[in-house]
Amino acid sequence: MVSRDRLYQTFGELLYVIAMSDGVIQKEEVETLEEILKGHPKGAVIKWSFDYENKNQNDIETLYKKVIEVFSDNGPDEEYDFMLYALAKIADASEGMNSKEEKVITNFSRDLLERFKNDIEKIKEKYS
Repeated sequence: MVSRDRLYQTFGELLYVIAMSDGVIQKEEVETLEEILKGHPKGAVIKWSFDYENKNQNDIETLYKKVIEVFSDNGPDEEYDFMLYALAKIADASEGMNSKEEKVITNFSRDLLERFKNDIEKIKEKYS
């Protein structure tokens, strides 16, 4: 299981991926992110991680793979509902959700679910 702080840092990384998926982070996306995170108890940790990735301009494809790995290691979590909500709001913040942003959200849900299914199959095989 992943530490809670690591999980929230990873949220910030994924939010960076969605914001950068169209090649540039819009002012409206950052404002929306800040507004969403005001109500979250770990909003400062999430925002710090987002800002760190933005400052370092890390490759979003590599970062996305790392995010899926961390979430997979963490397992199912009720916080993922918040994450999907935040992703959709940020994607919609600047001129609506574009196809690249929509693809990131769709792939995130699909990839994470696929990893969980594979983990279940491995457990079944191990104990069969």
